[in-house]
Amino acid sequence: MKKPPKIACLAGATFILATLVPLAPAAAQEDHHDEAEEGEEDIVVQATRSGRRVQDEAIRVDVINREEIEEKLLMTPGNVSMLVAETPGVRVQVTSPALGSSNIRMQGMAGRYTQLLSDGLPLYGGQPSSIGLLQIPPTDLGQVEIIKGSASALYGPSALGGVINLVSRRPRAEAEAELLFNLTSRDGQDVTGYTAAPLGANWSASLTGGYHRQTRKDLDDDGWIDMPGYDRWTVRPRLFWEGDDGANLLLTAGATTEDRTGGTLPGRTVPDGQPFPLTQDSRRYDAGLVTEIPVEGIGKLHARASAMTQRHRQLFGTGAETDRQDTWFGEVSLGGESGATNWLAGAALQADSYRSRAFPAFDYSYTVPGLFGQLEQELGDDILLAGSARLDVHSDFGTRFSPRLSALYRPGPWTLRASVGKGFYAPTPFVDEIEAAGLSRLEPLGALKAETATTASLDFGYAANGVEANVTLFASDIDNAVQLQTVDADSVRLVNAAGTTRTRGGEFMLRYRWQAFSVTGSYVFVDASEPDPSGAGRRTTPRTPRHTAGLVGMWEEHGKGRIGIEAYYTGRQQLDDNPYRARSKAYFELGALAEMVLGKVSLFVNAENILNIRQTRYDPLLLPARAPDGRWTVDAWGPTDGFVVNGGVRFKFGGGH
Repeated sequence: MKKPPKIACLAGATFILATLVPLAPAAAQEDHHDEAEEGEEDIVVQATRSGRRVQDEAIRVDVINREEIEEKLLMTPGNVSMLVAETPGVRVQVTSPALGSSNIRMQGMAGRYTQLLSDGLPLYGGQPSSIGLLQIPPTDLGQVEIIKGSASALYGPSALGGVINLVSRRPRAEAEAELLFNLTSRDGQDVTGYTAAPLGANWSASLTGGYHRQTRKDLDDDGWIDMPGYDRWTVRPRLFWEGDDGANLLLTAGATTEDRTGGTLPGRTVPDGQPFPLTQDSRRYDAGLVTEIPVEGIGKLHARASAMTQRHRQLFGTGAETDRQDTWFGEVSLGGESGATNWLAGAALQADSYRSRAFPAFDYSYTVPGLFGQLEQELGDDILLAGSARLDVHSDFGTRFSPRLSALYRPGPWTLRASVGKGFYAPTPFVDEIEAAGLSRLEPLGALKAETATTASLDFGYAANGVEANVTLFASDIDNAVQLQTVDADSVRLVNAAGTTRTRGGEFMLRYRWQAFSVTGSYVFVDASEPDPSGAGRRTTPRTPRHTAGLVGMWEEHGKGRIGIEAYYTGRQQLDDNPYRARSKAYFELGALAEMVLGKVSLFVNAENILNIRQTRYDPLLLPARAPDGRWTVDAWGPTDGFVVNGGVRFKFGGGH
């Protein structure tokens, strides 16, 4: 087992633009499973760029390792939503029951503030669409890193609420391959494949692909599709190089095509007596590069670049919308260390554009050059101080300064972290309601101000003798938050909130491991309020449960299999413009997973929502009349698919399997 390195200290002040860490060596992920079996994980975090173990980071980073990814891969092979949803303080929120789209909310903050990255690159766009979360298979992920709270000092204006960094698997020294077939009781199918191999002369490569489909389902027989149908193809090749002097390179490319169908069934109508079909056809293509080159006598030179384009063809009833979104990104930085001080400085440029064929009034092009820096300082063996900051010159919203200060004190098995940061977000037309209903009823944007936030957290942790515990207190204040305001029965507009949107809360986690068994309990409290868009004082932020909790038990033995059970509680939520109720019901969800490994083949079965909780068991999903923003459904406050069982077979070849 590796000897834990001395605690390092992040110090000072940092200008950080869009950032990610040097590539982890291929062997790091290979060795991870063996170390996990011995009871101690030695995970190097990439999302902070400090290159430290997760235990030694001044900023709290939640890491989902490959072992947990493999578990969730058996539950939802087609997307990463469940993978991140079970992290305390992270909530996957359905934004459109009609199309099934979702986004990720961090500690009660809106989903549009969360930046989704792949190996530190914005391959899913500067503001990923809500459907994008459902189009990323977890097959080739090595780990997932989550930073909560304002990360604009690290990643710029797209990371006001936090960052999720998807880190790719590194090929092993031997060729390997995997193939997974999955079926669901709701007539869904998934086929995923992964292969990786060394290519000689320090080169290696991997290829991931998948096909995923779901048959549309009307579970309550009202003529409206409760589970949208879709057909999706994905492919992602990656090329890796590691030089003898420590230099490395990652090249990646990806393509996704999906056709999704919701709305009314053929021959059925909404309450106004007319059919209302909903379709969304999407195509996304991307490419990226990450490299690290040692510079003698100084440190390391880092460079990252990516390009992404995605097109949507959407039908909302009789209204068709075609649009295109492009993101270009580049960054160069130089970092090194001197004694107990680590430093990094660089520059970056990101450009985001949106073009709509039907509604060109909403087109935008944002160009954001920036400077960033990071300073880390060790103060003895137990204290780490960190400062980071970024200066962005936004083409539409002017010059913005985003600092973040953090500190770590780690005596023995205890950790104490404190962090405070500021950031900003450049508004676009795409709040949740508009993504769900389209642009047809939205008035042209006025002179919106940039949304700004201050976030803070205090984190207490303990890890020893198989026990891991953590308590985090968090708070955020958002000024000029963009809200949807009703103009009349057929139109809406976006405005800056007349006041501060406030969130206060806490996360609590306790885990115990004993040999092959582990039990994890979690509880999250969120108190969130915002100015009422109608001007009538303040209100509780809709669709934000004050209380959520989870309990997961797992037995897992390498080469034999796993058995797990889980229970999750979601408390009552304030609802907005719901004619059937002002507050949702509280509910429990139960699940169970079993996998049996037979050499290179494993069989698995997974049951979700065993209690068959479904929102349409309590109230209709359809509204009595179309909402001013164009939607025909109420907000989703609970599951819409009910009890689902999935199962399949997984084959592994080579790579020491």
